[in-house]
Amino acid sequence: MTDATRASSEPLLVELEGIRKSYGAVDVLRGVDLRLARGEVLGLVGDNGAGKSTLMKVLAGSVQHDGGRISIKGKEVRFQSPSDAQAEDIGIVYQDLALCDSLNVAANLFLGREPRVGPFLKVGAMHAEATAVLKEFGVRVTSTHQLISQLSGGQRQSVAIARAASVDPDVLILDEPTAALAVTEVESVLRLIKEVAARGVGVILITHRLQDLFRVCDRITVMYEGRSVDDARIDDLTIESLVDMITREGSAAA
Repeated sequence: MTDATRASSEPLLVELEGIRKSYGAVDVLRGVDLRLARGEVLGLVGDNGAGKSTLMKVLAGSVQHDGGRISIKGKEVRFQSPSDAQAEDIGIVYQDLALCDSLNVAANLFLGREPRVGPFLKVGAMHAEATAVLKEFGVRVTSTHQLISQLSGGQRQSVAIARAASVDPDVLILDEPTAALAVTEVESVLRLIKEVAARGVGVILITHRLQDLFRVCDRITVMYEGRSVDDARIDDLTIESLVDMITREGSAAA
């Protein structure tokens, strides 16, 4: 079976249809459609306030939507909590990374799922496994005993992504992973995103760095004022045409 045939025969990892969310009289999401296939990197773009982060919180289970349909691998679901989304193999790395500065790299990689024998933490095994995880994803740190506070911004981001990817998710959501990073660190994070997708994980990338989209994404979904207004293959776009899609009111899909 060819990759194309396999892709067409498999259900989409994620299919969102008409997702709506309001806070009082404010409509934050006004009917959003989105789809994601296995091994695909989807760029989710739009101006501030377009609803991107809220939509991803809905998919990650931390916000409950008011209307519309969520299907995961062909099964309709409704998440009441992040644990519901995690049970469907959906992971997310928020902008704040949710890392603990006072813990070392290994402890952060296994935070909440530390290897134990009875009540005792298997420290040696945790560091050995952490080293293996970082090597597997090509993440470079001086030592797994380093405190997270001692790492650079790019290293911290890479550790957070490796932690999320190490539990074998089907879907990984990344919220502004290259914001405020130096050029060399951006390269490392983009390489890691490609590596994760090559393993068959569907990646949703939120970013304002449009040049990054052209480096790693297969497809782009554009949001405007709480709606999905465009969807296009990255190969069919230029920076200029993408900027036009983001900034003009509505589009062919509106």
